[in-house]
Amino acid sequence: MKKIRAGAFAALAASVALALGACSSGTGSNGDGDGAGNGDGGDGGGDVSVTFLPKNLGNPYFDTSSKGGKAALEEIGGTFNEVGPAEATPDAQVSYINTLTQQGVGAIAISANDPTAICDALNEARDAGVKVVTFDSDTDAECRDLFINQADAEGIAKVQVDLVADQIGGAGDVAILSASANATNQNAWIEDMKTYAASEYPDLTITEVVYGDDDDQTSFDKTAALLQSNPDLKGIISPTTVGIAAAARYLSTSEYKGEVALTGLGTPNQMRDYVEDGTVTAFALWNPEDLGYLTSYAAAALVAGDITGAEGDTFTAGKLGEYTVGADSVVLLGDPYVFDADNIGDFDF
Repeated sequence: MKKIRAGAFAALAASVALALGACSSGTGSNGDGDGAGNGDGGDGGGDVSVTFLPKNLGNPYFDTSSKGGKAALEEIGGTFNEVGPAEATPDAQVSYINTLTQQGVGAIAISANDPTAICDALNEARDAGVKVVTFDSDTDAECRDLFINQADAEGIAKVQVDLVADQIGGAGDVAILSASANATNQNAWIEDMKTYAASEYPDLTITEVVYGDDDDQTSFDKTAALLQSNPDLKGIISPTTVGIAAAARYLSTSEYKGEVALTGLGTPNQMRDYVEDGTVTAFALWNPEDLGYLTSYAAAALVAGDITGAEGDTFTAGKLGEYTVGADSVVLLGDPYVFDADNIGDFDF
């Protein structure tokens, strides 16, 4: 197994010191369009300067992932920067990628607005020696060195079924309020949910799947219709942040509050009121702060040359421990994170 070598980081720290002397800032954000990444690396073996390029700036989710990325680089002794567009478009990201390439940053950590449209720019960056790590939203595999995946489909399905089963005593009718009928991710999760529920909870029946099209009002109306047409319904799983928030809004003022369990995938800021008023007991998502933290450690390991992104490479990510690069150069953060009344106050995204 390969691990990050202490000696390598010592050498990197020296390089960072040189880089800091040449740069105007070590940590910071920049959304003014100049793409300032402040990196002197790009040769694959020097500066641990990692510039985060989220889908857009001003997004609490990415503010949280950048918080984790910055903390990791402070531990390593590297340089954190963040740039990004105001609007989540691939064209806007391309201009930042080009600027970061010209500046020779050590690594770009990007959440892609399009899996293909930014590939040419990313490959030009890689040709110039810049390491490319995608997180949250991947590109085509040939356009990056690593993808830090927040959770796999099986884990996402399992946590939602476990949560609803725990809340209804492992038995009863459950419906799913999904996004659109052709949503690839949700459909894969639903199939895994059905398989896992049948295997682990034989007295729990997934009776119906309805689609709110990731529209708040449609999801709200579908929730009402589900409850009216299924008087024995014990729980609803909504594997979409729009759907679960709309369903919680309906339940919170209905006769079904406290009678029908609701869980799924949501964000703390959307769901906080419903957890605090007892409409929702628990829901899941990944922890974006840990996602950013792991992304920085992976980028640093690439820049140090301790890993290449090949399947089987391993590296240590500080407090999160050791990770192994999987097939297609994917690193899996871990199981989804469960939010409840005890911890929801710790998050702001």
